[in-house]
Parts: sequence; structure tokens; C-alpha cells
Amino acid sequence: MNLIFKAAQEISDFFEREGWSFCIIGGLANQCWGEPRTTHDVDLTLLTGIGNEVLFAEKILRSFNPRIQDALDFSIRNRVLLVESSEKIPMDISFGALPFEKEMMSRAVKFEFMPQAVLNICSAEDLFIMKAFASRQKDWLDAEGIAKKQKNNLDTRYILKHLEELSELKEEPEILTKAQKILGN
Repeated sequence: MNLIFKAAQEISDFFEREGWSFCIIGGLANQCWGEPRTTHDVDLTLLTGIGNEVLFAEKILRSFNPRIQDALDFSIRNRVLLVESSEKIPMDISFGALPFEKEMMSRAVKFEFMPQAVLNICSAEDLFIMKAFASRQKDWLDAEGIAKKQKNNLDTRYILKHLEELSELKEEPEILTKAQKILGN
């Protein structure tokens, strides 16, 4: 099995044993919903809420090696825990707490990449939202790929509703404008 899928399954199995709400985002989700591209890590969002991050991070760090010194402190400051799989594949675990992230968890779907890798991934709409919100050049390319591959299957009202809220939060209204253009709205 591909080491990226193996790492994703390893962390997913751990989160499922703990009964935690999570989903795969980033490059692996993009392989499902957008134009496939090479990815060298596993990106996930783990629903921790606000104030519980230390409990989640400490438990994860007891089972997975950190990729940086002071990983616990870094994760609390930045809401991202950087660990690696048993095969040394980088894994970035974002701590989720926003209403959008809670809704994203309820919309996540199981996707069979291969028989040994059935992963809980975010929906195409939620991936589009996260790519647009990140607003880097490569993320906009991924968002365009999602829109192209999914064509008329995207719930654009859902996307634009959340992007409007998130772009206001980030104080970057141009995110919404660019997303509307990509979606043809």
C-alpha cells in the first residue's frame, strides 16, 4: 500500500478508536474531488473545540512522534499539531472549533481509495471552501480543479454562504469574489 494512504489509515484508525470527529482534508481529499496531484503528507482536521486542545495533543503525542521540538506548545499557539506516522510520513492535524468545521465533520464521507484505505474525507464543497480560504496560488488551482471535476454537482449556495462568513472573518472579501468567478456565480 502507498505510504501516504497507510499513514492516513494509521491516524484515522487511532482517531476512530478514540471516538473523535475528524476528516481528511488537503491533497488526499483533492485526489478524490479535484485534479489529482502529488502530496507528501496527510492533512486532517480534528474537532477539538476551544480549550481542549492540550488533552487531544497530549494523547496524540503519546502514540505519534512529533516533527518539531516543542510540538505541544506549537500546536496550542497555532492550532496545528505536526506529527509523523510510523513510516515517517508527515501528518498535519488542524484543531477545529468553528461552526463551519463542525458542519464539515457531519458532511464528511467514507471514500475507498483502495481496499486497505477507506478514509473519512471532507466533502467536495468543504474542500473547495478550505482551498479558497487558504487563498494561496496552489489552493486556487485546486479549487478550480474541484469546480471543473465536480461540474454541476457542487452545492454553490452552501459554499458561498460559508465563504462569505469566513472571508469576513479573515477580512479578505476578494476570496468570495474569486470563488464566485470560479463557480460561475
